[in-house]
This record gives sequence, structure tokens and C-alpha cells, in this order.
Amino acid sequence: MSRKTTKAMNLQAVRDIGRYQRDGFLMKHASLLSMKLQCSIQRRRAEAYGICKIVPPPSWTPPCPLKDKKIWEHAKFSTRIQQVDLLQNREPMRKKLQRKRKRRRQFNSRPRRRARAESSESNAACDSEEKFGFQSGSDFTLEEFHRFSAEFKAAYFEVKENTQDKRWQPSVDDIEGEYWRIIEQPTDEVEVYYGADLETGTLGSGFPKESSLLTDSKTDQYVTSGWNLNNLPRLPGSVLSFEECNISGVVVPWLYIGMCFSSFCWHVEDHHLYSLNYLHWGDPKVWYGVPGSHASALENAMRKHLPDLFEEQPDLLNELVTQLSPSVVKSEGVPVYRAVQNSGEFVLTFPRAYHSGFNCGFNCAEAVNVAPIDWLQHGQSAIELYSAQHHKTISHDKLLLAAAGRAVQALWDIAVLKKENSENLRWKSVCGKDGILTEAIKTRVYLEEKRIECLPEVTRFQKMQKDFDLDTERECFSCFYDLHLFAACCNCSSDKFACLKHANLICRCDPENRLVLLRYTIDELNTLVKALEESMDAVEAWAFKDRERPLDSKNVGDCILDAHKKLFGFDLFPSTVQLNTSLKSEHMVEQPVDEFPKVDSYSERRTSFCIEPINFGSVVFGKPWFNKDAIYHKVVVFINFTGYKSRVKFFNICNPLIRSSYISEIVDGGLLGPLFKVSLEEHPQESFVHVSAEECWELVLQRLNQEITRQKCLGKQGLPPVQPSSSINGLEMFGLLSPSIVQAIEALDLYHKCTEYWENKLLKKKSSSSSGDTFVAAAEKNSSETKYDEGR
Repeated sequence: MSRKTTKAMNLQAVRDIGRYQRDGFLMKHASLLSMKLQCSIQRRRAEAYGICKIVPPPSWTPPCPLKDKKIWEHAKFSTRIQQVDLLQNREPMRKKLQRKRKRRRQFNSRPRRRARAESSESNAACDSEEKFGFQSGSDFTLEEFHRFSAEFKAAYFEVKENTQDKRWQPSVDDIEGEYWRIIEQPTDEVEVYYGADLETGTLGSGFPKESSLLTDSKTDQYVTSGWNLNNLPRLPGSVLSFEECNISGVVVPWLYIGMCFSSFCWHVEDHHLYSLNYLHWGDPKVWYGVPGSHASALENAMRKHLPDLFEEQPDLLNELVTQLSPSVVKSEGVPVYRAVQNSGEFVLTFPRAYHSGFNCGFNCAEAVNVAPIDWLQHGQSAIELYSAQHHKTISHDKLLLAAAGRAVQALWDIAVLKKENSENLRWKSVCGKDGILTEAIKTRVYLEEKRIECLPEVTRFQKMQKDFDLDTERECFSCFYDLHLFAACCNCSSDKFACLKHANLICRCDPENRLVLLRYTIDELNTLVKALEESMDAVEAWAFKDRERPLDSKNVGDCILDAHKKLFGFDLFPSTVQLNTSLKSEHMVEQPVDEFPKVDSYSERRTSFCIEPINFGSVVFGKPWFNKDAIYHKVVVFINFTGYKSRVKFFNICNPLIRSSYISEIVDGGLLGPLFKVSLEEHPQESFVHVSAEECWELVLQRLNQEITRQKCLGKQGLPPVQPSSSINGLEMFGLLSPSIVQAIEALDLYHKCTEYWENKLLKKKSSSSSGDTFVAAAEKNSSETKYDEGR
């Protein structure tokens, strides 16, 4: 049978998957995607196939910067040599004899280089005499590879001019049939090149970025689109949005430059993540998928049909170098589904869904991972499997706890601040007793609780430092298990750590010499579970557990409440200066602003910040507020006042290239005491609320750094560096360390009715001759154990 007419004779049993058609509105408003792509858009139906094709509307045509002449003709990329005829039928390397290979058909004269070591984390390019892999090929420009691919395809399929002066081109079925003939019944040696796992940070992304060579109004919509794979992993609702590192191939897309017969062999995504692949241009890509529910069955089928290869290399499937015909897989009772991806279409793969395929000719695709909340259960299974296989993982616990913290925050926002925005409601939907996120935390806590029970009774426990794995991910010395939550160590080796499963293997010392570092106790983690189950006592306990857990999120948005929305019976953010309207009038003393000491054009410069007071508010007489001062580490007394406002310029959280004005306010939170609020003056919907002035500004700093990092990933130039926590002081940014402002606030109490405050100040003056020991008339919140019994 000639190459022209070879058909996929054995593939009739492989069923084509359907396609999901996206409408133009949702593509245009892709920022609303928020993981609906994976979580709600036909997910349950599509997941049964393992893979899903998504077809955008014809109007969705993102420009591709890779086609720019500077890149097309000059930018080089590396390739791998794939021996297509050996992807299934090959001898184990240890059995390989010195005998003639099949004849090699020369379809081009491209020189072949000797192999060099590959460093790709996919492990697809192993170059060893003891291990089959893909050797390194020549470097190409896109223009050169286009020409090379076309010449190969024309020569292989004997494409000639016909009488109508048009070239006959093989169909997808023609190419597919010939591909599997080469795999199953090879007669020739067929080698092709594949530009796989190419870092977009080097060659560039196929989607436009802010630094792209393409600059026009039409391009802008694609730069910020949620369907732009540079943005997808960090969309709201993706657990990967909490990943601080730009992991190449996971949150930073990879490019794939293919030619006819270039292949991606059977594999699952790292950490069993979802993936989304977009074909920018070129010939189709044929996919085969097996649903995650049948992953073990596929593995068993491959071991059954390729026993010698698996005997020599038990982790063969991790190497991405082995195909097995879908018809063979199907014969073992494993469902296999097929999709043909055309230019401008997406293919989504589901957790632990094995997939493979090949390219029908020259094309360019881009892929990235994504992790909606429902991935967490799959991720937990992956890290346990990887531990058994001694494979490294991402920090699953760090992502899990970050997601749980954000969910508790959303529950607080809804219950207390009455902020029922779409993001908070989305997080609430994964909570509750049977919520996806709740179940993920429960499972994780249960596993570690059982492992702790297996430790010797003499084992000591100690809280780990918050920066234990801040700069370097800690991993078990034995199995590479992530140690973000628990880590065992011993006095004999300070830089050696183990997971709880391998704690007894860390050394030969007596068990009493070992120590288990823990980020949270089991009781604390159970409190987190109860919080996710929507127990408000637990929500409050977790929210106030430490200063790193803010009451509000970076996307505060509509935090100014209507008059009917109360917090413990008190208006939270009414528009008037005097906030304590629920208190009896005899407890209030009003002072006109013009009677206060004049501090016009105030410009206190402890650092480079200029604090401009706007309103000094009013005093609430009675018990003062207390605070464990963050500067002098002493408990200090504050005048009970609200309505304070000041203005300061700082980097704009929406555009870090400029400095903009922020409004800092102190408002009455009822039983919570004072609440601190910071808003971007030009965009007041961008606001932050916390019980601590310092942590409130820390939220601003976190949001700023996230935006700086995001824009740097998009290639924007001239951005300021990421700002360290030490760059600002929250009390100072409010203006509460300024002697002038302190004096103005003290002037609110002309008759010294806040007796406890003035008595405390007098005592401090007598006990300290240092002016640095004076205290400020601020309203900083005390620690959680005194938040209710000391201040009202």
C-alpha cells in the first residue's frame, strides 16, 4: 500500500471526542473565566474523555509575535531527534546487538549532530547508552524549520505537481495511517526533529505581551485576555495563582515547534495538573486521550505489551519516549479517544489523563498548566505517588494552605463585611462540610495526624520559623516529599530534613534527639477545617490567628457598606466623619477641625514619604484601646478615636511605574475595635482593611509586588524592584508616628477626659528620659487574646 493511500485501518474503534464551541462574548470577557473553563464548562462530561477540544469563535484571532520578521528569520531554537520507528518496537538497550539497523530513508541532507545532554525536566531527552531517549538535533530558525519540514513532507509522501498545477497534499487520515504503520510495522528508519519544551522566556510567547513587538489597540485585548496562556495559570480560582515562583512549563508556557510525524508520547502532566494547549498556526495536531479514571489500566496495558522495556526501565512512562498504538490500548479494554486540533483551537487535558499524539506537519503550539480548586485532590494523590517514586514536586501544601486561607478570608468577608462579590461567593462554593476545599484539607490533616501517631512518644515538637522554606523549598532527604507543613530533623545535622514517613531514617541518633518542626499544630489545622465548614467561631479564630492572616483580600473592591449593612450593630464605613452613631450622644464630644492645632502643609519625613493629614476624627470617651507596640515592643495606651484620615503617595498598585495618592483611614469596628483601611484615591474600589495598621499596609505591599511580578512576566520594562516588607511601616504610612499628628489628636481631648491615656502618658514621661519612648495617639489593635476584654 502506497504512502499516499495508507489509512488508519486499526483506529476505527478509537472514538473522536466532541468539541466545545466558545462564544465570542466569553472569549472577549475572558477575565471572567476564573477557572470556569475547567470547573463548570461541561467539565464532568468532558472529563470522561480525558481530553477536550475548545473552538473559539472566528472573531478571536490573537496576533502571533513569533511571525515577526526579526524572530521568524533570526531567532534560533533547539530540536530533538525522534526515531519514530523505535517509539514502540525497540529492543531494550542492554539487549541491543551490533547488527544493522533498518535502512534509513534520506528525505533531506540536514547534517546530524552528536547528542548533548538535555536538561529538560520532562526527562524526555535522555542521552545514554543505557537508556533510550531523544538526542539533540540541529538548531533552526522558524523560517529554516518551515522549509525543512515542507521538504521532508513532500519527499516522504512523494508530493508532485498535478495537471491542474496544484500540489496533492496528504489528508490527516493519510498521515495518521502512515504514522501508525511506522510505529507498528516499520520498514524504514524514520527520523524527524521536534522543537519541544521551548521556554517562552527565550524564544518568546506566541501570544502578545506588553513588551511585544505588536502594539495596537486590537492587540491590547489579547494581552490581558484570560485565554492568553501567559495569564491563564494565575487567574482567580487557580491554585497556581498562589505560586510565587515562575516555574517554567507550569506557570510559564512552553512552545512546541512540530513537523510531520514529530510526536508527544503517552504521559500525564506533572503533578497531575490540568493543561491547556493552543495551536497558533500550521498543520493539525492529532491527540489521543485516556480518562484519568483509567490511568492505571493504560499503565498495565503498556507493561503487558512492552515487558522488556519496563523491566529495564520501570519508570519508562516518566520519560515520554514510548508510544503504544491506540488500537492495542483499546484491545485491553481501555477507552481511548481521539481529537484533531486545528490552527486556532485549544485542547484541554484533565488530571492524570494520559495523552499522546503527533503533528501532521509544520506547526507551532503553546501549552501551560492550570489548577482549579478541584485539582487539589488529584495533586494530593500525585505527591503521595511521587514520594513513592522519589520524584520532586511543587510545594503542594503551600498552595493548599494559601487557598484555604483565602477561602476563610472570603467567608469572613461575606459574614462580617457583607461582601457578597463574585470572587468571595466562588470561594464559599468550595467550602462547607462537603466542600471540595474542605475535603482536601481534611484529607491532608488526616494523613499527617496518622503519621504523627506513628512517631516515638519521646519525639519533641517545635513551631517552625515562618521563613523556613521562604527562599528554598525544603524536601525530604529520602523521597523529596514537600516539607512546608511538617519537617523532621536532628541535632546531628542541621541541614538535613525528612518527612514524617522517613523521620526515623534521618540518622541513627536516639529518638529523643530528633525534633519535628511544624507550621501548625493538629489542633490548629482542625480549627482550619471547622472554619472551612463555616463555623464562625473558627473563621474568626483563624482570621485572627496571626498578623499574616488579613481580614480582607487584595481585591477588597466594594468594602464601603450601605447603611443597612452593620458589623456587630455598628456602621462600618458610613460617609460622615463621625462614625460611632450607635453610641449615646452623651459619650461623644465633637470638636470642629478648625479648633485643632494648625498643621497645614504637614510634611513629616521620617523616610521619603510625605504624610498629609486630612481629618483628625473625633474622640470616643471611655476605656482607651491598648496595643502591643510593634516598634518598641511595649504595651501602650491609645486615645479612642475614629474618623482619622491621611494621604500619602506610594507606588500605584495598578501601575507600579507611577506614584499615586492613598487615603488611610481609621474606622470603628464595634467589638473588633478600630479597623484600618487604605484606598487608592483615584480608584477607591481598590481598598484594603485590617485590624492592624501595619498589616493593612502590608496588604498594599503584597498587592503591589504581585503586580510588579505580573508585569515583569509580561515583559514590561522600567518597573521598580519588588519592595521588601522593611520598605514601609504601617503606622508611619498612616502618619501615626508623627509628633505633629500625635499632638493634633491629643488636642481632640482638650479636657483630658481620657484619664487612663493621660495617666499612662505621665507615667511614661517620668520613667523615660528618651523621647523615642513616647507613644503615639494611634489605635493599633492588640493581640487576639485581649481583643474583646481590653478596650471597650
